Amino acid sequence: MRSGQILGNINATTLAMNKRTFIKFLSATVAGPVVSRLLAWVPEDKLKNWAGNFEYSTGDLYSANSLEQVREFVKKQSQLKVLGTRHCFNRIADSKQQFLSLKSMEQIVSLDPGTRTVTLGAGMTYGRLCPLLHSKGFALHNLASLPHISVAGSCSTATHGSGDKNGNLATAVSALEIVTGAGDVVTLSRKKDGETFRGAVVGLGALGVITKITLDIQPTFMMQQYVYENLPLSQLKDHFDAIEASGYSVSLFTDWQKQRLNEVWIKSRIDRGQGFEAPPDFFGAKRATKNLHPIAELSAENCTEQMGVPGPWYERLPHFRMGFTPSAGKELQSEYFVPRQHAIEAILAVERLRDQVSPQLMISEIRTIAADTLWLSPCYKQPCVAIHFTWKPDWPAVRKLLPLIERELAPFNARPHWGKLFTMSPAQLKSIYERLPEFVELSTKYDPRGKFRNEFLNTNIFS
Repeated sequence: MRSGQILGNINATTLAMNKRTFIKFLSATVAGPVVSRLLAWVPEDKLKNWAGNFEYSTGDLYSANSLEQVREFVKKQSQLKVLGTRHCFNRIADSKQQFLSLKSMEQIVSLDPGTRTVTLGAGMTYGRLCPLLHSKGFALHNLASLPHISVAGSCSTATHGSGDKNGNLATAVSALEIVTGAGDVVTLSRKKDGETFRGAVVGLGALGVITKITLDIQPTFMMQQYVYENLPLSQLKDHFDAIEASGYSVSLFTDWQKQRLNEVWIKSRIDRGQGFEAPPDFFGAKRATKNLHPIAELSAENCTEQMGVPGPWYERLPHFRMGFTPSAGKELQSEYFVPRQHAIEAILAVERLRDQVSPQLMISEIRTIAADTLWLSPCYKQPCVAIHFTWKPDWPAVRKLLPLIERELAPFNARPHWGKLFTMSPAQLKSIYERLPEFVELSTKYDPRGKFRNEFLNTNIFS
C-alpha cells in the first residue's frame, strides 16, 4: 500500500480516547520483532481481514499446491474467491461460499536475465521475493510501504508505492497465467495480447485465479532515505513539484493540523551519483536527527533505516521492515487518487476539512504515482497524487466523513483505491473509469457464469 500499516493493538475502549491518550496507549502496545500477523493467512478462529474490521462470510478454505489442483477445484465450484494476505479493508475479496488459498505456491518459477523478467507463483509475497531477487543481482522498480503483502493481490488492486517516474506495482506485470471459470488455463502477455492484457492486469479478482505472474526486473541498486520535519504548507503550495522530484520516492505525512506537513520521507537511489545531498533545511523543514515513525510519537524500531544509511532497494522503498510487525491491524484505511495537475487544489480541499477529519485520523500520507495504461488503475492515462487516510477503528464515524471528503474531491474526478474504504456510488465509479464497460465484457468472456464475482463486484462493477 503505504502509511496505513502503522497502528498497534487497539480495543474498543480506544474509540473514546482523544488523540494524545490514544497515541500513548498505542506506543505501549505496538508489536516488536515478531512474525507479522499478515503472514498468518489462515487464522485460528473466525476468518477476518488483517485489520479486523470485518469477518469474511465463510471460513471454508481449500489450499491448492499446484495448477492442476487449482483447475480441478475451480471446475467444481459454483462461486469462489482467492484468499490472499487479507490486506483489503473492504469486501472486494469476500466469498459467501468458498475460499481458495495459493499460499504454498510461492516459488520463483523462472528468472530470465536476458528479458529481465521473473515469473513466480501467485502465493509469493514481496517480502519473500525481494531478498531472493537482490541475491541474484536484480530489483523491482517500486514497492508499497509494507512488504508483507502478496504480489498477485497487490497488482490486481493497483496498489502503488510512489515516485514521480514510477508506475504502480501492476505496471511491472508483463504476463499472467489465469485459470478461468471453466477451469481452462489462459496466458496473457503485454507483448502478445495488447488491450486484453491491459484490461486483465488490474482485474480485481473478477477474471479468474491468477496462478503465475511475470514481472519486469532491473539491475539491483542501493538507496538511502532522509526524513524532514515540519514542512510549511505554504512551501508545499509553492514548491510541490520540486519537493516531489527531490527523491526516487517521496512521502508526505500530515495530520492536517498547524498548516504544515509533519514529516517528509525522501528515498533516493545512490547509484550513478544520484544520491540526495540532504541539506539541514529543506523548504523550511528541518532534517531529523534520529529515525522516525510516520506518527512521530511512536517508536521507529519497526521502520526502515533512515539518516542516509545506505541499503538495498527492498530495505528502503518500504516504510516498514519485513522482520517486524508494523502493526497488529485494528485500523481503517481510505485513499483517493486525483490527477497530478490538481494536486494542490485537492490537498487544500482536504485541509479545509481538518476540524472534521482530525478527531478520527491517525495520519495521512500524500504520494505521487506515474501514469499507466491499465484499464482499472486509478492512474489510467493520468499521473496522480494519492491522498491516504489511516483512521482510528471507528467505522460509524469514518463512514460519515468519507462522503464529505469525496464531495470535496469530486471536482477532480478522484478515484478510490479498490481495496480500501469508500462510499462512492457505482454510477460515480462508472463515470470516472472509461474502460469499465469493456472490463465487464472481458470478465464475462473468462467467467461467463460469474463464478468469481461477489457482492462488492456485483455492486460496483457489474450492476
